[in-house]
Amino acid sequence: MIALLALTIATASGAATPTTLRSRDAVVAIMRRGCDYQLAKQATTKPSDGWVRSTFYTGVLALYDTTKDRKYLDAATRWAEQAKWTLHGKDPRFADNQAAAQVYCDLYAIDRDPRRIASAKSVFDLQVAMPKSGRVEWWWCDSLFMAPPAFARMTRVTGERKYADLMNDMFWDSADFLLDKQEDLFFRDKNFFTKKTEHGKKVFWSRGNGWVVAGIARILDALPADDPSRRKFTALQRRMLVKIAELQGEDGLWRSSLLDPEQFPQPETSGTAFFCYAFAWAINHGTLDRATYVPVAINAWNGLCSKVTDEGKLGYVQKVAGAPGRVNPDDTQEYAVGGFLLAGSEIAKINRDGD
Repeated sequence: MIALLALTIATASGAATPTTLRSRDAVVAIMRRGCDYQLAKQATTKPSDGWVRSTFYTGVLALYDTTKDRKYLDAATRWAEQAKWTLHGKDPRFADNQAAAQVYCDLYAIDRDPRRIASAKSVFDLQVAMPKSGRVEWWWCDSLFMAPPAFARMTRVTGERKYADLMNDMFWDSADFLLDKQEDLFFRDKNFFTKKTEHGKKVFWSRGNGWVVAGIARILDALPADDPSRRKFTALQRRMLVKIAELQGEDGLWRSSLLDPEQFPQPETSGTAFFCYAFAWAINHGTLDRATYVPVAINAWNGLCSKVTDEGKLGYVQKVAGAPGRVNPDDTQEYAVGGFLLAGSEIAKINRDGD
């Protein structure tokens, strides 16, 4: 039976809201179950170094950091070895193809074998030498999770500021292009600037905005402490999370169309996982008010856990897409499990006393 702790936390309105916080042991147990299920499934599929599996392994390393269980570090290392520490696809400048570099850099920080980052570093060096604007190279909001945290990590492991400097220039140009400053949410890409749902609402994709707020957390984890843009990143993430909190469903989960939940009323776990991670990260780093937003994070986590089967399958995941869409209960994807593991790693820190 999962251990539970009952908390009563004051919300912004001053009302007391009962929030059920799972013990740290329970959080880790369900993280293990979800990860182990996915690792077992991978054993029956062909290797991949694309963004889907790369996102999963960002979560695997978060589980390793939480548990220090060597099997998760070994699993990530085996995956990187299978990929030969290279970037995916024929266009290594394409942001989705750079997601693997986040994992490579984190593994390099553990074992400084130059081979681990050589491929990614050569590509990033080319981008530094021949830069493009953010709105040209990172023109869709998903890209802000895939590539910028990798550039920040390259600065962290090499000490060379040029990667973070380029990332800053490109990120803020992309944000200026895609951010709706009235709603504090990101359009997926320029094709959504004027689109409306069938109910006349602006179209903001849950997972797309999850990519952004989770990407910011991962940027800030790696960005130098004295980087002048840290405050700007924190402010943007806070603005977005304040808005996103207002859109949370009563079950703790978000729907795939943020401003029009009735368009696709099924709960959606991939966007929720990245939101949960970002809320918990911001709480743990003191950039969101704990009393106000712990209930949001914990209710999101509990909602996610309700969609994990006894065998460890995370359901209600919207398939690979670029817009809000239908969700089926049995659908799962590796990137959502990665987001779930990232979220759990921060939820476990919220409940440090729950062991």
